[in-house]
Amino acid sequence: MGDFYGQKAGYNGPHHFSKKGDAAGFLNAMLHKYDVGDKVSAGDAEVLLAALALHPDATTKMGIGITHFSVRSADFGSKCFWANRVDGSSERFSYKACIRG
Repeated sequence: MGDFYGQKAGYNGPHHFSKKGDAAGFLNAMLHKYDVGDKVSAGDAEVLLAALALHPDATTKMGIGITHFSVRSADFGSKCFWANRVDGSSERFSYKACIRG
């Protein structure tokens, strides 16, 4: 697992956050820069992959591998990140759950 917000060692991605709140703010801003249906850029996908590795259900969410991330509709008219897997399936995930671990 990566060092996404300063609690685990070895993250080689583009961002390091010393506080969970900083990571939450960054990911929230990332989510809201995309429209529903957009594919996440390669640079943002690298950050999301590191974040998703910290999710309590990371293994299930990642499945056999991820081809890309997208933003789609979620509950109550909101939007969230989706992991799109190699096998064609997809799984939504909360960036807040990634930060909470």
